[in-house]
Amino acid sequence: MIDKPATGKRVNLALQGGGAHGAFTWGVIDHLLEDGRLAVEGISGTSAGAVNAVMLADGLARGGPDEARKRLADFWRAASLGGDLPAVQRAVTDRLFSLMPAAGSPTFNWLTAWSQYLSPYDLNPLNINPLKDLIERFVDFDALRADPRNIFIAATNVQTGRLHIFPRDRITAEAVMASACLPAVFRAVEIDGVPYWDGGYLGNPVLYPFFRSTDTEDVIIVQINPLERKKIPQTTRDIMGRVNEITFNSALMGELRAIEFVNRLIEQGRLPHGKGPNEYRRINVHRIVLEGLGERFSSSSRLRNDFNSLDLLRKLGQRAARKFLDQNFDAIGVRSSIDLKSEVYAERG
Repeated sequence: MIDKPATGKRVNLALQGGGAHGAFTWGVIDHLLEDGRLAVEGISGTSAGAVNAVMLADGLARGGPDEARKRLADFWRAASLGGDLPAVQRAVTDRLFSLMPAAGSPTFNWLTAWSQYLSPYDLNPLNINPLKDLIERFVDFDALRADPRNIFIAATNVQTGRLHIFPRDRITAEAVMASACLPAVFRAVEIDGVPYWDGGYLGNPVLYPFFRSTDTEDVIIVQINPLERKKIPQTTRDIMGRVNEITFNSALMGELRAIEFVNRLIEQGRLPHGKGPNEYRRINVHRIVLEGLGERFSSSSRLRNDFNSLDLLRKLGQRAARKFLDQNFDAIGVRSSIDLKSEVYAERG
């Protein structure tokens, strides 16, 4: 059943992808569940956000907030450098979750070097994807699909170039793998004959599925690709890292621009507000972001995929969630806690 505490406020959670920075999202979720004042009605996730989404949804379905917190902690411990994966699977997982190609095992270094010249079809002829094993270890997809909570996973259709949304009744380990399929690391994930890549190219995360599927009009975005960075990138790695951050935020900015436009028309009385046919939802947008707190964690940082580093990100997420609730809890259910108009339109002058 969907958690609906008597004094709680219902929200949708939209979880962005971003490799090992997904441990920040783990911390955010952990604190929101521990705080207990919010009830999660819907969840959307992309890439690492999709992994966090299914861990959260399955934990809530099978045991409530405490089980969800445990499930997330156990997953990130297993995914860390000190986890219990076999050597070859560890090397591939490090490519997915590490923040930079750091020195590591010989197998990892070999993959990193040769991936500059060969595709994953050459490097990984057996199509090893340890993410599937990890996900299936912690998630009961039958239980997840039976739960009434709405969950949406985003992927990119390689052939059509269009966004694909896997709803709750079609979410499997393969769907999560598709959402997290980095083209330079993994072969395209085929589901029913259709190849998919990482969903972050077109929806990171997606918001619009909530509009017709949930009652609440509040969405909390957990954003781990910073919109702003004060330091100008100068190395090749930092430049490409910043390009990726901007690219993986572009789809989200488009959705926020549409939300601001519709909200404004509703406020002006030019669109009918409601849930019925030909009516429109007024969405209250909230955000918990790695920005500022995580300035040190750029693509060129020395943060690695060891558990201590992931745990540090978790603590940053807990701190960010605590600060968000202290400052914005009263706004939930009433208004947006960010100024959409100032953020979504082009700079002038």
